[in-house]
Amino acid sequence: MKYKKKIAEGNVSTVMQFVLLGFSDFQNLQKFLFGVFFMVYIIIIVGNSLIVIITRLDPVLQKPMYFFLANFSSLEICYVSVILPRILVSLWTQDRSISVLNCATQMCFFLVLGTAECFLLAVMSYDCYMAICNPLHYPLVMNQKMCIQLAAGSWVGSIPVQIGQTCQIFSLHFCDSNQINHFFCDIPPILRLACGDTSAHEVSVYLVAMLFVASPFMLTLTSYSKIISTILRLPTAQGQSKAFSTCSSHLLVVVLFLGSATITYLRPKSNHSAGTDKLLSLFYTIVTPMFNPMIYSLRNKDVIEALRKLLLKK
Repeated sequence: MKYKKKIAEGNVSTVMQFVLLGFSDFQNLQKFLFGVFFMVYIIIIVGNSLIVIITRLDPVLQKPMYFFLANFSSLEICYVSVILPRILVSLWTQDRSISVLNCATQMCFFLVLGTAECFLLAVMSYDCYMAICNPLHYPLVMNQKMCIQLAAGSWVGSIPVQIGQTCQIFSLHFCDSNQINHFFCDIPPILRLACGDTSAHEVSVYLVAMLFVASPFMLTLTSYSKIISTILRLPTAQGQSKAFSTCSSHLLVVVLFLGSATITYLRPKSNHSAGTDKLLSLFYTIVTPMFNPMIYSLRNKDVIEALRKLLLKK
C-alpha cells in the first residue's frame, strides 16, 4: 500500500500517514465485526451512563464508594470513545488510514484516560480498605473534600507525563513502513515502526508503565491482601459474605484491566507479537468497559434497587 512520505533532515524519509490494519485479516467478516463492535459500544455507553445517573439521583448511593464508581463509569465512556468510533469507521468504510497528528492525538488521550483509570482503581481499593479495615476512621478520612481531591488527582495527575511521552514517541522517524498492525495507536506497535535505535524510548515506556500501571496494580493488590485478611477474621459468615460481595466485583475489574495492561507494557520486546497485543488490548480497551456496569450492578443490591426504582419511575 502506498503512503505519504516527506524528506526530513539528513535526507531521511519519514511517514506522514499511518494505516491501522486492525481486523483486516478477517475480510469476510468486516460487516459482522462492525455489528458486534457497534452493539458493544452501545452497551458500554448505556450501561455506564446508567451507573452515573443512578449514583447521582439515588439518596442511598450518596457514599464515597458510589462517587468513585460514577467517576470510573464516566472515565470508561470517555476512554472507549477514543478507540471504538475509529474502529467502527474503519470497518464500515474500509478506510484504515490515519494521519500522524490524529494517531498522536488518539494515543495521548488513550494514555491519559487509561492512566486515570489505573489511579482511580487504586483509589477505589483504598476506599474499600478503609471501609473494611478501619471503619471507625472511615467517615473522617473519606470525607467529601478528600473524595473530590482523589478523583480530581486521578483524572489529571498523569496529563503532563503522558503528553511528554506521546511527543517523545512521535519525535521518532517512521521510515520502513506505515502499517500499524493494531486496531488503534498504541505504544508497542508504533515503536516497532520506528527507524534506528529506540532503546531509550523503550526504557522511558517501561519507567512510565511501572509508575502509572504497575504501581497502582501493586497498591491495589496490597490493599486487597489486607482486606481479605480482615474479612477472614470477621466473627460471622454473614459479615464475611457482605464484605466479600462489596469488594470482589472491584477486584475482578482490577485483574481484567490492570493485569492485561501490565502484561502488555512490561513484558520484554522480544515477547511482543501483533496477535497477543491485540488480544490483551481488547481486555483493557473494550472488555472491561463493557462488563464494568454488569460486574458492579449484578453483585450490588443497592445498585440493583436504585436501577429498579429508576426504571419503574420511567
